[in-house]
Amino acid sequence: MSRTADMAAAVLACEWGRVLDAVASDVGPHRGAGRVADYIPALARVDPGHFGMCLATRDGEQAGVGDARVPFSIQSISKVFGLTLALRCRGEALWERLGREPSGSAFNSVVQLESERGVPRNPFINAGALVVTDVLVSEFGAAGALEAMVSTLRELSGNPAIAVDEEVAASEAETGHRNRSLAHFMKSFGRIENDVDEVLDVYFRQCALAMSCEDLARASLWLANDGRAPGRDEPFVSQTLARRINAIMLTCGHYDAAGDFAYRVGLPGKSGVGGGIIVVVPDRLCVAVWSPGLDASGNSKVGTLALEAFVEHTGLAIF
Repeated sequence: MSRTADMAAAVLACEWGRVLDAVASDVGPHRGAGRVADYIPALARVDPGHFGMCLATRDGEQAGVGDARVPFSIQSISKVFGLTLALRCRGEALWERLGREPSGSAFNSVVQLESERGVPRNPFINAGALVVTDVLVSEFGAAGALEAMVSTLRELSGNPAIAVDEEVAASEAETGHRNRSLAHFMKSFGRIENDVDEVLDVYFRQCALAMSCEDLARASLWLANDGRAPGRDEPFVSQTLARRINAIMLTCGHYDAAGDFAYRVGLPGKSGVGGGIIVVVPDRLCVAVWSPGLDASGNSKVGTLALEAFVEHTGLAIF
């Protein structure tokens, strides 16, 4: 890159930085709002006053604000990457195991599984993510499934230090009774192929991966770039697959609040009960935000406000 191009990129990064500063100012009075995920003891101790936000563009610009470099538990954001790996392995055959429709129910609900004979409504509710994890265990083995996830995230983010937060993983395993019931219930219908305890161990540990907003914005950039990740000669996924994953994020990425998030923010996104959210501006950039306090649906309260403010400042919505 020429010196002129370097200077142009620096100017653009400065402009993005001013946008994020304005967003942080907008949500400042709300910092600490919401309730942390206290049903997972390790997350109950996280300071709800944290706030970080980072964006990465497909042209190589990056900007952050607040706690953008502080690692946190990504929780259900990991489901995007698990789904992607499973689709790369199984292709369209994966959809014989689960659906692609919004659930309209809480992320850990068992209600629909009874009437739908153990077939999860979509891959982003917990039941669906357990089926995806089961597929990865079948493909790679239990240890290999987690390693595939970790190595993929390290490569995509450019951060070789990404790892499982063992305290959070242990806390998840100790208190994850609802997830155990979901897995055993699906096993009774023949929807889980592998040993339930092996599947659950991989699932708890992938949810306990610790990443920063900076890591997540970079790791998600292929979603905004037709499946191409920075620094890779070959596409990470096809343009078609990237588009379809974005579509599922838009319709299912925020559980029973997916419609409200689409209405307020207007971008494909995925949340996690650690307080993180990633969103995609197709053909432009990815944004990651973190604020641990959650709303009633399990989505970051201040994080959602920040993304709404970001769209108001930039006009970057898909509608």
